[in-house]
Amino acid sequence: MASSMEFERIEAPVTFKAYLMCAFAAFAGMLFGYDSGYISSVLGMAEFRQVYGHPITSFVNGTEQHTIDYSTWQKSLIVSILSAGTFLGALISGSLADRLGRRTTIIAGCGVFMVGVVVQVVALGVNALVIGRLIAGFGVGFVSAVNILYMSEVAPRNVRGAIVSSYQFAITIGIMLASCVGFATKDRTDTGAFIIPIALQFAWAIVLAVGLFLLPESPRYFVKKGRLDKAMTVLARVRGQPHDSEYVLHELAEIQANYEYELQVGEVSWFGCFGGGVWNRNSNARKVFIGTALQIYNTTFFQQVGIEGPFLISMITTVVNVVSTPVSFYTIERFGRRPLLIYGAIAMCVCEFVIAIVGTVKPNSQGANYCLITFVCLYIFFFASTWGPAAWVVIGEIFQLPIRSKGVALSTASNWFWNCIIAVVTPYMIDPGQGGLGVKVFFIWGALCAVCAFFAYWFVPETKGLTLEQVDRMMEEVDARRSSNWQARDTWAHDLCDMGEQPASIQMDQKSEPRSSC
Repeated sequence: MASSMEFERIEAPVTFKAYLMCAFAAFAGMLFGYDSGYISSVLGMAEFRQVYGHPITSFVNGTEQHTIDYSTWQKSLIVSILSAGTFLGALISGSLADRLGRRTTIIAGCGVFMVGVVVQVVALGVNALVIGRLIAGFGVGFVSAVNILYMSEVAPRNVRGAIVSSYQFAITIGIMLASCVGFATKDRTDTGAFIIPIALQFAWAIVLAVGLFLLPESPRYFVKKGRLDKAMTVLARVRGQPHDSEYVLHELAEIQANYEYELQVGEVSWFGCFGGGVWNRNSNARKVFIGTALQIYNTTFFQQVGIEGPFLISMITTVVNVVSTPVSFYTIERFGRRPLLIYGAIAMCVCEFVIAIVGTVKPNSQGANYCLITFVCLYIFFFASTWGPAAWVVIGEIFQLPIRSKGVALSTASNWFWNCIIAVVTPYMIDPGQGGLGVKVFFIWGALCAVCAFFAYWFVPETKGLTLEQVDRMMEEVDARRSSNWQARDTWAHDLCDMGEQPASIQMDQKSEPRSSC
């Protein structure tokens, strides 16, 4: 059994510089948030309709009226095509992250994203806009999937939850900035009304790409490639320690030992990600199920609250979203991932049912409208401080190194897939003449929140305070309900050293190359 001193030396204390290096990658959320948010602003602009719309004749009270607008299918395609692109980009990114590296794949995603923005800005028209958003979606898919992977692999374990949560915070800021920019340009009478919001996306991509050029690659990627010398250099940099620090040597030994153990079953293919069965607590299939299910419930089931109203109401809900997310920086490390997911889902369930009941009993009343706004804000608060960040954190932690890039890619792709599906389905559920559910749709959303609470209780393990290698061992030994009380007894390096298969530490030889030694 490993001593308490060995556990303490697995990871270095967090320095402010190392914290900032890890947190910067969260800026990638700006691409996701802004790109998702700007389109709703430009679709409502008169100038945008003039350029992208076509003449439509309608009759109002027997009077023929001629307007410039776009068809419903065009609007649906323009909005949903981004999610289709990100779904494909996220899937592709899993292989690229293992082949090219985490950092390189994110930078490549920024480049693809900027190509998509160029197409949207240069060629005006629905076809060009759709193609441009599809290409940009590919880039966002690269960035959104691999960024979670990168942040989880470089962040110190004691603040990993807070750092990955900052990605969700950046998303909310991006959405808010998109609303503000759209509001500032909406009254322009030239194409600048919508070109400015679209072109501004260049800034976020350039800042992220340039910043990542200055940041190191993930040390776990170098371990996967067998480059222990590079892994040691990077690990020393992100932990703010000298190269020969015991903290660096022990953490690298633990990463390497865990990876060597996992490789005993061989490299995992895409098909292998679904092996082992969902009911096997540490199987690949169960981990993929948890990751993809978290992102199913983390899409518009929670975000599609159906507010269509004045800009002021939209800004209020956006601000609530922004100011609520940092609450998770503290709570996710203080209370853990499971409590946030379980109690957050319960709180959102209550909000959804209150909205549905009041809206059904008192339709179109002023009281019902006030209730809607109040409980939507409460709902957004609970989402932004629980499921919004916690789902991203968990999918970055539960996969072992041989399948981590593929598992995170599948989980993120699940987010974008259901985003696209629900964006198409929801109007048919609530619109008059279609499903006609109106406010009653909140009964469905509320029921789904209740399902989320049960899902989190039965399936999602507690990963707070554990290294990524300890998470793998915890899921091997206990089920989700007992995970909160699990404590590490041995390190991977110590176990495999006892077995005579893998050394327990890594030292420096005379050529300054890392070498293994028990």
